[in-house]
Amino acid sequence: MAPAAIEIGPASGPRSELKPEGQATTNGNTNRTPPSLQHEEYQYLNLIREILDNGEHRPDRTGTGTKSIPFPPQHRYSLSRPDGTLTLPLLTTKRVFLRAVIAELLWFVSGDTNAKTLQDQDVRIWDGNASREYLDSVGLTHREEGDLGPVYGFQWRHFGAEYRDCHADYSGQGVDQLAEVIYKLKNNPFDRRIILSAWNPADLKKMALPPCHMFAQFYVSFPSSSPTRKDSSKRGTLHALLYQRSNDMGLGVPFNIASSRGSPQTAAYESTERLSHAGGCS
Repeated sequence: MAPAAIEIGPASGPRSELKPEGQATTNGNTNRTPPSLQHEEYQYLNLIREILDNGEHRPDRTGTGTKSIPFPPQHRYSLSRPDGTLTLPLLTTKRVFLRAVIAELLWFVSGDTNAKTLQDQDVRIWDGNASREYLDSVGLTHREEGDLGPVYGFQWRHFGAEYRDCHADYSGQGVDQLAEVIYKLKNNPFDRRIILSAWNPADLKKMALPPCHMFAQFYVSFPSSSPTRKDSSKRGTLHALLYQRSNDMGLGVPFNIASSRGSPQTAAYESTERLSHAGGCS
């Protein structure tokens, strides 16, 4: 099967080099592009600059330490153009392993928690948290290597079910949050409880790594300017707000920005927008 064409945007534009706002250019002038005209990728670049310039050093669980700032401004990334053409917000100033983004997202959606599923596709982004040494270090000595516990996909598809291992059949167990979100978006888009949560306090100690992107809320708007379909219904615009308790700005965040386009919730609508709230950024 020939690969489907993907339009890379809006985070790809005519300029091949992007500089944080206020950074001096080669001719000595300072880039003062009005915020409303700035490329969306500047949100990421400016936040990187803020962390480098003003971040505080904080110890972390790895022993490496980070430079970090708390609760940065909300970021907004368009997932479609005004005419409804779907776009992919893939950063152009940071190489993003797109094949791994897609593989991990499908892994989440399937409810899988076995890192070997990704390893078999030569995607090794979870290897560090799936090794025998690491699992033993966090008290999961009974868990086989590769079994990450009730992480993202399990919470999305079986929230509240009792986790046994990565091989068990959980069909019909727990709350299928993903199915509920999609059902509400299609049948009750005005619902104010269209929420997806990966943060389950009862399961945190069973996880190899607690979720970073832990909470999402969806809102469908029908502004007066919305196009009308042939059946006289208005075309809705889906807004997705993602909260991340912890943000790896160099590696994880570019992944998360791209992943938001492919999720079943956002793919269900012609016009979409992703909003991001963050806890600590480092």
